[in-house]
Amino acid sequence: MRILFVFIASILMALGGLPQKTESAKILATLSWPGRSQYIFVENYLKALAARGHQVTVINTFQNKAIPNMRFIEATKVQEYAQEMLSEMGGSNMWQEFNGFTRIMEKIVSFTLDDEAVQHLLNSGETFDVVLAEMIETPPLYGLAQHFNATLVGFSSYGTDFRIDQSMGNISPVSYNPMIIAPRTDRMSFSERLTNHYEYFLEQVHRQLVHLPTMERQYKKYFPKAQKTMDEVLDSFALVLLGQHFSVSYPRPYMPNMIEVGGLHIAHKPQPLPEDIKEFIEGAQHGVIYFSMGSNVKSKDLPQETRDTLLKTFGKLKQRVLWKFEDDQLPGKPANVLIKKWYPQPDILAHSNVKIFITHGGLLSTIESLYFGKPVLGLPVLYDQHMNVERARRIGFGLGLDLHQLKQEELEAAIHKLLSEPSYAKASSQISERYRDQPQPSLERAIWWTEYIIRHQGAPHLRAASRDLNYIQLHSLDTLFVLVGVPLLIVGLLLKLSCRLLRGSKPKSCPFADKQKKQ
Repeated sequence: MRILFVFIASILMALGGLPQKTESAKILATLSWPGRSQYIFVENYLKALAARGHQVTVINTFQNKAIPNMRFIEATKVQEYAQEMLSEMGGSNMWQEFNGFTRIMEKIVSFTLDDEAVQHLLNSGETFDVVLAEMIETPPLYGLAQHFNATLVGFSSYGTDFRIDQSMGNISPVSYNPMIIAPRTDRMSFSERLTNHYEYFLEQVHRQLVHLPTMERQYKKYFPKAQKTMDEVLDSFALVLLGQHFSVSYPRPYMPNMIEVGGLHIAHKPQPLPEDIKEFIEGAQHGVIYFSMGSNVKSKDLPQETRDTLLKTFGKLKQRVLWKFEDDQLPGKPANVLIKKWYPQPDILAHSNVKIFITHGGLLSTIESLYFGKPVLGLPVLYDQHMNVERARRIGFGLGLDLHQLKQEELEAAIHKLLSEPSYAKASSQISERYRDQPQPSLERAIWWTEYIIRHQGAPHLRAASRDLNYIQLHSLDTLFVLVGVPLLIVGLLLKLSCRLLRGSKPKSCPFADKQKKQ
């Protein structure tokens, strides 16, 4: 009888240790950016949620294959203007760059919410439990959560910045958190910190005076009967999934509902390569270099001078080169170069005969290169790419060059340095080991936290008190005034009273009173 009791107790304890089961939820994900990188970041995650029984609806800008429990709304019109929009990222000064960014976000919101299928969804009366929103400064799209009375969960493929921190009530000291568009790391000199603070101040001013008012006009246009203001929506995120990890970036504070899931997109078991790619890689006696500019910048659109520099350099190498090139033909292509419009990037980087990765420096590509222990040569173009490449240079797993002023001699020297000096491969391998040393894969962590939010009806207990304080309260300016200002006021009054006692009634100041007293 005792044995039976122990047996039953053991079974109950084992069952009690299993993860809590979450009922099927209806989830709406919005991915309105025209580049595929952002969707690649969450693709495996969304598929995994669908595989667990959740009903997932995805608004994105691509054509998609049918997947069980997933419905796609393809707002593809933005693709017609993608290159025109990216051209607005530049500017002669930072204010113009910020203006260009606002115009891009304004167009993205319009193309998404004006889409016929999206409008049909908005007017369908359908409900959702969770809205997953990409946090790229498009608050009107976050408004879908209040429209469907759903819990708002954010995700960011590039990690966090001061805007996401503000939304979550997190601290984001400018002294060691570089601006996301800047070629700086957490270890800044005085001049870098000074520049960082200036750029932070300028972006804050632009955000308050230009960007948010522009977004609010769109919010009121598309949600005229909204139950929440745009500010309330911005303050309603229950959880945010961040596409970074301290082992490949830097340690910094987070609120408990800010979860690092860098590497979320990586399938941890590499798939077999297509036969032609496999033969090209394995037949390379001196190894292979993989070259891709990601999904937002296309190699075929690079200036002819830049393409010629790349072709001449690659043609002189002993190594073979895999080049992600979006046209069928590349005039002047050397025999050691294989071009394709698409490559299975993680599976290629996993191959032992691939020696270095020439990349635009996007965070997803950077994490992939580190996961598989490959040194990088960064050619950054926009947004966080400059910061990622600078971090690679400082940590020691890569080098960086200016794509817009690319010189053949510098490109050759950088490639040979990465290939010949073992320190770069060693540093990349060490970071790979650190990144892999986690209690659970990023994908499992993201799913667990998403279902935690669902199980606990938005988990309001995770909301930081800082989100309910105004600027004066948050920075303790009111209490500091009492603690510092009142004593100073008392001291000032005592000094004034002492002055009057010393000077008598005739002299006008204490020093004069002192003089009279001496006479």
